[in-house]
Amino acid sequence: MPAPDKPRCTWRGWLAVLAIAVFAVSGCHPDRHAPPSSRSGKGGPAARTAGSVVSVLYAASLAEVMEKHIGPAFATATGQRFTGEAGGSTELAQLIRAGLRRPDVFISADPAVDRQLLMGPSNRHLVTRYAVFAADELVIAFSPHSRFARQLRAAAAGRTPWYQVLETPGIQFGRTDPRLDPKGVRALLMLELAARYYHKPDLLRAVAGSPDNPAQIYPEETLLARLSGGQMDAAVAYRHEAVAWGLPYIPLPAAVNLGDPRFANVYRTAAATVAGRTYRGAPIQFTVAIPAEAVNRAGAQQFVNFLLGSRGRAFLAEGGFRVKRPRWVGGG
Repeated sequence: MPAPDKPRCTWRGWLAVLAIAVFAVSGCHPDRHAPPSSRSGKGGPAARTAGSVVSVLYAASLAEVMEKHIGPAFATATGQRFTGEAGGSTELAQLIRAGLRRPDVFISADPAVDRQLLMGPSNRHLVTRYAVFAADELVIAFSPHSRFARQLRAAAAGRTPWYQVLETPGIQFGRTDPRLDPKGVRALLMLELAARYYHKPDLLRAVAGSPDNPAQIYPEETLLARLSGGQMDAAVAYRHEAVAWGLPYIPLPAAVNLGDPRFANVYRTAAATVAGRTYRGAPIQFTVAIPAEAVNRAGAQQFVNFLLGSRGRAFLAEGGFRVKRPRWVGGG
């Protein structure tokens, strides 16, 4: 398969090395794109003072609903100015942990990111509690303009095994970096579960190659944009992303898609090893937290109340999420 058409930036390479080093010490469990202004670095430690700006770091898979709906509606309702920055959840947590970002609110695509990278004495108690507020499942989203669209549509209709289509020579398949994004880990776990479900022991290798296969890995912030733009044929995505981008997708069995809590024990049997660490499957959940070093704590609390309230939950539901009754984990 061809390599990605845009090389990773130098700071991302450095961050990946930092992430691996921190994983080795603390044992972490490593997600439509943000506008350029959201990646400008605003929200760093010295960039703001307490006031009317609420800085939110969020999993990039939420960019569509955050930038077009929740952020603007929150600003209108409260008078607080929303500023967002999107990225892989693990990547963003590493930035917080390294002191390179100081957001008022952190939204993660995996509770394990909060627990392993931001909570507890080894993480300076950067987060003391988080709320689980939404869930989702993995799908295979695809471009309607792909030269393999006919085969992919047949797979979506159940007429062709989807994994066979993804093994077709020349197909460009995308996923995110498992070192920086929970969805990248989940893609590997999903393929391992699929190998068992379909009794195809070599399925993961045949579809993904190596866990860090550079021909498949793209930044979380741009993966769906590239897919929508026809720069790749198919990609592992959350169902809500496919809904937000209006992309066709192949649904996966509940025993494979990491989206059904009834299969939690099945998901747990899948393991993926990344950078020397082994990770286990679990149902997909999204969390929100107010970091201990938040500058605008009052505004942060207003944002969390809005997100977890009726209007925020309505935006999430319309955006394709499975909205959950908020459940707080931790204390403080």
